[in-house]
Amino acid sequence: MTALGPGSTLGILGGGQLGRMLAIAAYRLGLKVHVFAEDAAEPALDVTGSATVAAFDDTRALDAFAAAVDVVTLEFENVPTATVERLARRVPVRPGAGVLAVTQDRLHEKELARRLGLETAPFAAFDGENADEIARTLTFPVRLKTRRLGYDGKGQVRVTDPASLRAAWQAVGRVPAVVEAEVAFERELSVLVARRPAGDVVCFPLAENRHEDGVLRETTAPAAAAPSTVRRAEDMALRLARALDLEGLLAVELFETDTGALLVNELAPRPHNSGHWTLEGCLPDQFEQAVRAACDLPLGTPEVLGRCRMVNLLGADVTGADRWLAERSTRLHLYGKAAHRPGRKMGHITQVEPGA
Repeated sequence: MTALGPGSTLGILGGGQLGRMLAIAAYRLGLKVHVFAEDAAEPALDVTGSATVAAFDDTRALDAFAAAVDVVTLEFENVPTATVERLARRVPVRPGAGVLAVTQDRLHEKELARRLGLETAPFAAFDGENADEIARTLTFPVRLKTRRLGYDGKGQVRVTDPASLRAAWQAVGRVPAVVEAEVAFERELSVLVARRPAGDVVCFPLAENRHEDGVLRETTAPAAAAPSTVRRAEDMALRLARALDLEGLLAVELFETDTGALLVNELAPRPHNSGHWTLEGCLPDQFEQAVRAACDLPLGTPEVLGRCRMVNLLGADVTGADRWLAERSTRLHLYGKAAHRPGRKMGHITQVEPGA
């Protein structure tokens, strides 16, 4: 493997706020950046000197993009695997199509966790016809979720009895789904793990997350947790990263139950909303670490600068965001999105208590 240093060009697939923050981190390391986005209005294009605006299945645009960059990384995981496979024949893509094949599908994620001996909520695949089987194997209420493309609470329905399963499946579009038994959990935790092609692997401190209406509202880190809990969470993340042969950054969402068990919930092979606290609360931050991993540069050992709180600014929150500029301990990050709507992530704040 050859590390890519200053003057090399990092290609980023996706033009959202994560791509924007990846680009800023890459520039700090002396890299050039070229973004491939499907919409010219996406916020990453505001901060990059080079961009390709085209559909992810535009083969001519993809080939030109590959010729213009030295390595490609992802800012969201729902890029078609065929897109990544085509690029990978011309330039390294990190994470690669094999990682996406698992993390784009909730069922495959859970099956991988089980193969590694990790716990998950009880689950079963649902195709619209096996409601009786699920009624025999799972305890209701359950959550029916689309296997692909769901995020921030979208693509899922709470189902209280077996007779309602088919109607719920129709409500999400009659697409392949997974049904999960609801579990009694005390809180959601998450851990970020970075792995470079040379094999080095590093975890960020454990974080605790609070959601509203299926959307992350607040993260605190490092999470208040027993050292044994932290070690178990990190071990789970490391095992998943190695099993996926990860090259890049992986977010692992976990449920901590009332008995202290940790259950794998979902995986995301990219910078993650629950890692935004690292921008002010940790050296290096998650975006710089993701760039280092993609370019096969030495990974940083995360150094926590204090107890940190990250709060998402959703929808109309952005209209009063300037008030945070008067708060001495608060840093404001806005994503440059033109229009707000309920639940849309428009920015976030971080607050750090030094030395905590």
